[in-house]
Amino acid sequence: MVTPRTLSGFKDRLPKEAYAKSKMLKSIMESFEKFGFAPIETPHLEYAEILKKQGSDEIQKEMYHFLDHGGREVALRFDLTVPLARFIAQHKNEVEFPFKRYCIGNVFRGERAQKGRYREFTQCDFDFIGTDSIGADVEILQVIYQTLFDLGLRDFTIHINNRKIFNGLMESLNASAHTEEVLRIIDKIDKIGKESVLQELQEKTPLNLNSINILLDFIAKTQNDDALELLQDLKSFGRLNNTLKNGIDELSTLCKILEPLIPEKFYKINLSIARGLGYYTGIIYETTLDTLPSLGSVCSGGRYDNLTQNFSKDSMSGVGASIGLDRLLAGLEELNLIKSNKNVADALLIALNSLEYGYKIAQNLRNQGLKIEMYPEITKPKKSFNYANSKGYKYVVVIGEEEEQKNTYTLKNMESGEQFNHLQLKEILQKIKS
Repeated sequence: MVTPRTLSGFKDRLPKEAYAKSKMLKSIMESFEKFGFAPIETPHLEYAEILKKQGSDEIQKEMYHFLDHGGREVALRFDLTVPLARFIAQHKNEVEFPFKRYCIGNVFRGERAQKGRYREFTQCDFDFIGTDSIGADVEILQVIYQTLFDLGLRDFTIHINNRKIFNGLMESLNASAHTEEVLRIIDKIDKIGKESVLQELQEKTPLNLNSINILLDFIAKTQNDDALELLQDLKSFGRLNNTLKNGIDELSTLCKILEPLIPEKFYKINLSIARGLGYYTGIIYETTLDTLPSLGSVCSGGRYDNLTQNFSKDSMSGVGASIGLDRLLAGLEELNLIKSNKNVADALLIALNSLEYGYKIAQNLRNQGLKIEMYPEITKPKKSFNYANSKGYKYVVVIGEEEEQKNTYTLKNMESGEQFNHLQLKEILQKIKS
């Protein structure tokens, strides 16, 4: 006998969890489509060369790759952005630009499993491809706000930065060649703290202590109230070089456009946000739940102006973000903002006399737009009603011999015991749905 067990870092979902997740997905897709983002799909498996050297060294170590039956080296996708780059290069003559897409699917990373984060997890990506306009950056941030707001969240913060600011700072220190390795270390600052980051920068980079302190002091600058106020204070740094100046100016333009679109309490400039992935080139962001900061970022992303450089000579810019669905679901459940139901139907129909008549009525009710589960046996009422209780049904449609003779049915409230006639059934169930 084979022992039934789930791989470490992977997860089965029972119906109540899967249903909660599907409700989330429905809301998220509706939010994306409000802004005109259209769905695409890409395979879970890619040629390994497509994915290699596209993420950080850490992600490369976590990538699942192997030889398939044809002896080809393949890999499971670790995100949805690199497959998007391949998709755009391959199908550029079949889509209209600017191209707005969303893609929802599972990705795989062999990392240490933790609460709300597994080795197989679902990402919901949305991207704006083929425009350099800062309007695209604005719209991605609007979608983040709208999506989380539609899910019932009211206490979250979108942390915003610009990679150009950090790149310009490294340029001013004559350390541009080490930008990516420094970024990857600084990206850990919320997890391991300033002192540990300082020590790691000393051990793993050629930066001297003075340069490290300049960097850490700069990213420690915080926004007190108004984002534009902090950016005004930073303008003096723009004299160091054009890269730094452009980064600060872009954030200022972004915040001016955002001001009437998103309430200020939902976003702030955070100079410590680094986004370790090497393909980000401009404005970047991470979103955290204010009441669950230990959960980490539930939605992150940014601008990547060299999206297709590894697949095509054509330059193609993009900006996008990704929602970590499993982590966000864990947060919503902890905050009691999503219910995990055991059933998806509006009511259970129990036929006490005739399956033939029971199935007929069940289908009639479905034709009227209701979701009806049919209990598949003629059995003692106690057994079928226990089933209704175990699945958490509030209402049960009962059809006994008398109801069948009168061509009617009875609706029973399982909590109060109150009964209603068939004329009231649809009205009551529609109220439940709304």
